[in-house]
Amino acid sequence: MTTSKAIERYFTVALYLLVLTGFGVLASTGGLDLPAVTLVGLALILRGFQLVTRGESVISEQWTNVLTLLYIFVYLIDYFFVSRGFLGATVHLALFVMVVRLFSLRGTRDHYMLAALSFGMVLAASVLTVGSVFLFSFAIFLLVAIITFVLMEMRHSISEQPAQANEPPASASGAAAAASMASSNQRMAYAILAIAPALMLMVLAGSFLIFFLLPRVSSRYLSAYAPTSDVSTGFSDRVQIGRIGQIQQSSAVVMHIEIQDDMQGAYDLKWRGIALSSFDGKAWTNSYEQTPLRPSSDGSYRLAPFVVTRNTFSRRSICYRVLMEPLGTNVFFLAERAQSLTGNFRQVSMDGGGSVYDLDADHPITRYDAESLLTEPDSDDLRLAANLPPRGMEQYLKLPPLDPRIAKLAEDITATAPSNYDKAVALERYLSTHFGYTLELPRTLPADPLAYFLFERKKGHCEYFASSMAVMLRSLRIPSRIVTGFRGGEFNDLTGQYVVRASDAHSWVEAYFPGSGWVSFDPTPAGSVPTRTGWSRLQLYVDAAASFWREWIVNYDVSHQRSLGKTAATNTRQFFEGMREWLGRQHRALLRSARRVHRHISDFPMHWLGGAIAFAAVFITLLNLRRLLKGLRDHRLRTHPANAPRESAALWYDRMVSRMARLGWLKSPSQTPLDFVAAIQEATLQNKVAKFTRAYESARFGRSADDAATLPELFREITTGEATESRTPTKHAAVG
Repeated sequence: MTTSKAIERYFTVALYLLVLTGFGVLASTGGLDLPAVTLVGLALILRGFQLVTRGESVISEQWTNVLTLLYIFVYLIDYFFVSRGFLGATVHLALFVMVVRLFSLRGTRDHYMLAALSFGMVLAASVLTVGSVFLFSFAIFLLVAIITFVLMEMRHSISEQPAQANEPPASASGAAAAASMASSNQRMAYAILAIAPALMLMVLAGSFLIFFLLPRVSSRYLSAYAPTSDVSTGFSDRVQIGRIGQIQQSSAVVMHIEIQDDMQGAYDLKWRGIALSSFDGKAWTNSYEQTPLRPSSDGSYRLAPFVVTRNTFSRRSICYRVLMEPLGTNVFFLAERAQSLTGNFRQVSMDGGGSVYDLDADHPITRYDAESLLTEPDSDDLRLAANLPPRGMEQYLKLPPLDPRIAKLAEDITATAPSNYDKAVALERYLSTHFGYTLELPRTLPADPLAYFLFERKKGHCEYFASSMAVMLRSLRIPSRIVTGFRGGEFNDLTGQYVVRASDAHSWVEAYFPGSGWVSFDPTPAGSVPTRTGWSRLQLYVDAAASFWREWIVNYDVSHQRSLGKTAATNTRQFFEGMREWLGRQHRALLRSARRVHRHISDFPMHWLGGAIAFAAVFITLLNLRRLLKGLRDHRLRTHPANAPRESAALWYDRMVSRMARLGWLKSPSQTPLDFVAAIQEATLQNKVAKFTRAYESARFGRSADDAATLPELFREITTGEATESRTPTKHAAVG
């Protein structure tokens, strides 16, 4: 295989892997529908099979044009009836063009288009997800992209060279040249695979440096086209019975909550979302009007949805930070009796039910700080509250036409309760003890969901319990409403945060008592506590990494830059101060050591001098130990050559060559011993060297101990005429 063909082959495979990884990044977000993943996946598998088997199935240009024109109508149908969104329809269009081009590659333009489509898929993935998995999948895509563009440039450079440079050799040595070229191509492939990870790490390192240093600009860009979460439909102004139960089927993380000074997970709080006041028999709606809030001088918003009355016997304030996942909702989730809200939001509003909303479209809810005042009402004062509803509470008493058995059941349960508060407690206790909890939803919504729950099925999820209690309270002329939000969350001791999942979605009841305001009741029976396993612990580690990713990458803004800059400056200052203190300690320790040495030398000069000499002698001996051992070994071989014929012969021959060089006859490294003998032009000396050489070869290669024993005597014979022959000019032995 010639170099050009090898590069062409590598480039084709790399381009396919680039498309495959780009699609993998997009599919890993979970934002693609199943038909798109299946069809495109099958097309990529078919293309990979063709590359492995070196088969080709190219779509003709005519069919390519026909398919492209047909997809214009498919795109319109997809946009208006299937995806019903710009991003989904456009992603389907890009996938279609990618598959068509993958099977109709003809020129460089098609290669560039495939590379651009691969990058477009990664860009779409960045819009569809904010998960930390995107970083790893993007790193793999970047690695393949570097290899692809390196090969693309090499391919382009070779295409500009003369054709003769790439022709295979036609001489007799063509096979050897081809083998050498194949080895060279293999080394080229290994070199590319070795340099690509280094380039990828350099690119990522530079990108992170730029990311953390550049000023942050708040802008949503393509995120406006991102699909909203299904969780958001459970916290809108209209929630149908059963919707919260559907949300609870998912274990996706919704938010992380960090409560100040809580490192043990000591709280089990309800995170209030939206209050719903109107019920039509199948769905609850929010009929409140929203009132814009004005920020305080410090940028925070003061919240006053509740009035803390004298009818409370304990209260404590908590400060907490909420890190939201992209749910697509504009509702803030706050602990009950929220007092203040702080965040990067320019417009915030609150309705009459105490729900807080974000009206700033350019700053969706991602992170905010809040303060709540946790109170516990006094049950004795609540029992003394008036049993008649005050004026202005009519909307909390309205009921649709319902099964008459519901009101009769409420009267029977509360027949012995003397006060409205006792009636509410009785209803709460009855529902939590006489009905079962399940997340199995009815296949079809009954005509009267509450009657079906109370008198037939007798099990359900939180919405059925809360709705039943609220309706029965209204039938008893007690103002009530339901609230949707989340409850509790799993405490992650690695981050000190509560991990709130979609499965923690909850709804509960608020009843109004004159003089005390709205009081919460939760008639839903407690569910089973999940068993913690090693896998659960691993999930906490994964969640900690994802939390760091969301906090410092996705939500990285000016405040994070300021915090990071202050931390870096503090750490740098502490480092230099610590380094200065360490150097000072080392300097003082060195001075103390010098003083001790000086005092020791002054007091014991001869003892110190003798020790120094002994130390120097030992040190020099150790440094030259190898040379000394070699000298002893050579001396033993020279004095007793018969004990080791081969080693002694080599030693004596090297000594003879050195002596001949001193006499003026230099042996070339390319000369054999016999060639060196023939090159000596003085007959007497030549005979002596020839005799020595024969004994050397017999001892070296024949292991003759007798010949080895004669080498010292033969060496002395050669050196007997040294005084006379050394007067002759230096001669160089010619190479024979």
